[in-house]
Amino acid sequence: MKLVNTTKRFGAITAINKLNLEIKSGEFFVLLGPTGAGKTTTLRCISGLERQDEGDIYIDGVNVNKIDPANRDVAFVFQYYSLYPHYTVRENLEFPLKPKIRRFPQNEIDRRVKEVTKILHIDHLLDRKSDKLSGGEMQRVTIGRAIVRKPKVFLMDEPLSNLDAKLREELRAELKRLQMDIGATLFFVTHDQVEAMTMAERIAVLNKGVILQMGAPFEIYNRPKNVFVASFVGSPAMNFFDAVVEKNRMIIIQNRFEFSLESRVLDRIKGFSGKLKVGIRPEDISLFKDTKDGVQEGTVYNIENMGMEKIITVKVEKYIFKVITSADFESKINAKVYVGFNVAKIHFFDPVTTENLVS
Repeated sequence: MKLVNTTKRFGAITAINKLNLEIKSGEFFVLLGPTGAGKTTTLRCISGLERQDEGDIYIDGVNVNKIDPANRDVAFVFQYYSLYPHYTVRENLEFPLKPKIRRFPQNEIDRRVKEVTKILHIDHLLDRKSDKLSGGEMQRVTIGRAIVRKPKVFLMDEPLSNLDAKLREELRAELKRLQMDIGATLFFVTHDQVEAMTMAERIAVLNKGVILQMGAPFEIYNRPKNVFVASFVGSPAMNFFDAVVEKNRMIIIQNRFEFSLESRVLDRIKGFSGKLKVGIRPEDISLFKDTKDGVQEGTVYNIENMGMEKIITVKVEKYIFKVITSADFESKINAKVYVGFNVAKIHFFDPVTTENLVS
C-alpha cells in the first residue's frame, strides 16, 4: 500500500499534508501521534470514507482514488465496537461474507468463521448475543469480523484504547501474533507510544498532519529527529534542559552541571557552539545518596513506585525532571540526592529549529 502526496483539508484546516508512505506487504505498520494529528483522517482516506483533496492512494499496486469504499478490499476496525447488538457472535462474523457483491457459499462461511473463532479464542461465544459480551470479547469479535473477510489491508483505528490496562496488554500480544500468523498487512493508528513500540515493525510519527520521522522502533527511540519526537516517544518522557556549549565543555542548569565533551561528541554535533537544548532519558540519569565526582545536588520532589523500578522526580534549581532507578533505591520526598548524567546518552537539539544536531 502506498500514499503519494496525500492531502486532505476540512475548510481552512489541513488535516493531513502531503503524506508519503509505503507499507510493505505483510508489515505491521503503526501511525503514531497525539489527538488531532490526522491519524483517523489518514485511515478514512485509505478506506475511501473520505476523499483526499490531493495525491494518490495505491492498494496492491492499484490506484484506488476513484474506487468506492466497498470495492477497495480493506477492513476497518474502529475505536468503538461496531457490532450489531441483536446479532449473535456467529451472525456478526458471518455478516461480511453475505453481501450481494461477494456472497460466499455457506460451507465456506462456516469454515472461515470456525478458523477465526479458534484463532481469537472466541469459539465458545458463537451463540451469545454481542450485547452480552465483555469489552475484550466485543473487541475480539470486531477484529474477527475484519479477519474473516481476508482483505488486502487491515485498518485499525485505536482499537485497544477503550480497554483496561491488563486487557490492552493481552490483546497487544494477541494482535501481533495474529498478524504474523496470517501474514496480514496491518495499518494501525494510536496515540499510545507503548502500543507503537511493542507492536510495530515500523513507526511513522505524525503531528499536525505531517510525518516528522519514520523508522523502526529502536531508531525512533534512540535517534529522534527533533524535540517533538523525542518528547512524544518514551515513558516517562525525555527530560529537556537549556545548555551552552563552549569549546570542549557543556554547561547545564545555570552553571550547576558542567561536562567536558570528548572529541567524538563534538564531532557528532559538528562543532556546534552556543546555546542549545539538550535531552536525556530518565534511564540515563543516575542518583546517589552522597556526593561524587561529576554529580550535582538536588531534592527529591516525588516518588512513584512501579514495582520493578521507581520513577523519582528530582528538582534542581527551576528544573524538575524524572529519573528511573532500581526498586531498592530508598529515599524520601524533600530528601537530598546527587544527580549524574550519562554524557554519552545526551541528545542535542537546535534551540530554534528543534531539530536533532546529530545526523
